[in-house]
Amino acid sequence: MVFDIVELSNVAVRTSQYPTDNLPEFLILGRSNVGKSSFINALVNRKNIARTSSKPGKTQTLNFYNIDNLCYLVDVPGYGYAAVSNKKQEKFGIMIEEYIKNRPNLKHVFLLIDYRHKPTDNDLLMYDFLKYYNLPVTIVCTKYDKVKKSGRSKQDKLISSILDISMGDDIVNFSKVTKFGRDKIIEIMESKLK
Repeated sequence: MVFDIVELSNVAVRTSQYPTDNLPEFLILGRSNVGKSSFINALVNRKNIARTSSKPGKTQTLNFYNIDNLCYLVDVPGYGYAAVSNKKQEKFGIMIEEYIKNRPNLKHVFLLIDYRHKPTDNDLLMYDFLKYYNLPVTIVCTKYDKVKKSGRSKQDKLISSILDISMGDDIVNFSKVTKFGRDKIIEIMESKLK
């Protein structure tokens, strides 16, 4: 993957607004403020293709990023943000579930969690939800560079034990600053495009 052409091609709140070209899709999920936009920008090697914000809850639609007319990265609203009303959170949940249930070209899910902390109850619920639908998942631990080298082994064990990863799923540590883990994510994507 060379990421020559990267563009936000569809912004959707309902199935009728999804792309219709049946390209493979990669879903990016995570709680608000976990760094989904930064992850997308680092992955596609752009500064501002996905808009980052210091205020969580910026993404409120399903955003389809066309990558070289090969596939889409699909960014969805983050979960677990207290300042978003319960009604709006429920709406986001329905929107995401509708996408997951009705998208046969969804090839893989990247579930982002914050490497600095133990996975939240919402992270566990989301992982279980994805496994209920038998979706292949890669746990992406963002902000890897923010944990000292001496604390990483302990953090790796903590995350693995809490999430109880299913056979076939994996964990990739990721840093937007150093691009650590980027090659592994691209490798996973390429394997799903064959």
